Amino acid sequence: GLIYAGTDDGFINITEDGGNNWRQIEVGSLPDVPETAFVNDIKADLFDANTVYVALDNHKYGDLTPYLYKSIDKGKSWKPIRSDLPDKTIVWRLVQDYVKAELLFLGTEFGIYFSVDGGKQWVKFTGGLPTIPFRDLAIQRRESDLVGASFGRSFYVLDDYSVLREVSEEQLREEAALFSVRDAWWYIPQMGKGKLSGADFVAPNPPFGAVFTYYLKDGYKTQRQLRQDKEKKLLKESKEVTFPGWDLVEMERRQEPPKVWLTVFDENGNTVRKISGPVNKGFHRISWELTYPPSTVIDAGKNRSYGWSLPAMVVPGTYKVLLSKEIDGVVTALGDTVTFRVKQLQKGALKGAPPAEVVAFWKEVQKIQGEISVTSLELDNAFKKVNALQTALARTEVPPGDADKKLYDIKQELLALMEQLTGNRSKNEVGEKYNPTVKSRVGAAAEGVQNSTYGPTPTHKKSLEIARRELDNLNTSINIIIGKRIPQLEKELEALGAPAIR
Repeated sequence: GLIYAGTDDGFINITEDGGNNWRQIEVGSLPDVPETAFVNDIKADLFDANTVYVALDNHKYGDLTPYLYKSIDKGKSWKPIRSDLPDKTIVWRLVQDYVKAELLFLGTEFGIYFSVDGGKQWVKFTGGLPTIPFRDLAIQRRESDLVGASFGRSFYVLDDYSVLREVSEEQLREEAALFSVRDAWWYIPQMGKGKLSGADFVAPNPPFGAVFTYYLKDGYKTQRQLRQDKEKKLLKESKEVTFPGWDLVEMERRQEPPKVWLTVFDENGNTVRKISGPVNKGFHRISWELTYPPSTVIDAGKNRSYGWSLPAMVVPGTYKVLLSKEIDGVVTALGDTVTFRVKQLQKGALKGAPPAEVVAFWKEVQKIQGEISVTSLELDNAFKKVNALQTALARTEVPPGDADKKLYDIKQELLALMEQLTGNRSKNEVGEKYNPTVKSRVGAAAEGVQNSTYGPTPTHKKSLEIARRELDNLNTSINIIIGKRIPQLEKELEALGAPAIR
């Protein structure tokens, strides 16, 4: 029968018999609260009926002080829990976690705050959350999501705040901390929003896969950043800043930026994936999409992947993740590994291949796609080399003749090999057909399994088998041209006085 109620006329009302009798408390009787204040929010503690929280507001009288109080004796006495909340920060709403009593959330005039110690210390949420009024907060218990309703700027959702239940003052004093990882569901996410009308509201889903949350006390900076921070402090104090010297400046220029790594291991201790994360101080959250690294070749000239490969997911099972730092090439672990599970979301209506067989085929497709990207890049570079040789030959003092014919023949052979790999470019139009190619056969196998966890059919396996045989034959022909004929012709041109090509 215990009920707490607040009013906008300066009273806090309490009943202990379900509303038959009420006891009124004037807000002006609370420590340092003006009598003109009114109640913005009042909440009973979820774990102790004798405890109640109240947020008061006096902004109509030009007073923007955050009045936030707690009573542990049914309102007979009150103590402030404003603590380190900034001045002029009106508090609109307070909610309490349903698992950890000390975890509180505040919706204020300038963003959302949380406290892990019952209000002794408040931390402001950042991470893309704008500094705007949040008039209401709610907790979605099934997923432990915090939902904030802003004043005219939409809703914001913090997905799975449960890691905040683990945060302690001891952890925050350490260099870094990696928190527990929720089980990740194994399925293939479908992209796209579907058919929507103008009135439908669409927002991003939570990240797919395993989500890692970690904390860095101070973060990591380069020597140049540390020096500049010191210089800014000296300038602010009107002190002299001296030139550090050319040797130090050059050392700073050569230094690699610090890195933070999240390394995933399977249950046998094999490394599955390593993911780089932010290095600045504070809380960070990064997701792993449950996939192995891509197999496509790296184009050194552009320092990026060349081609595309199927994102092969890992097998459901037990995994571990380790947080580490890399400073000047030295990698140091930041704590122990954290264990989590990758779990199959649901089994299909039809019988399919076991997950391990599905993943093995994904990896086989990914592997041959990586090899195709290598072959494609080698053909591309071979074309560039032949074009450069033609330019070099044109700059010699010999008349056109045998060398020109050799370059022409090599170029035509490369074009024929490219057609076997990717198809007839002149027929690359809608509705035009050409003979199956290595790439189209692999594409057929990939397309058949990339949106399903059922696994490959005999057709997919046969398609990949043919592609493998044709790719091996293709690479044999390419290696002869690239490894023998082009270098031999390059030497002949140099003997004719052609400029060198590098």
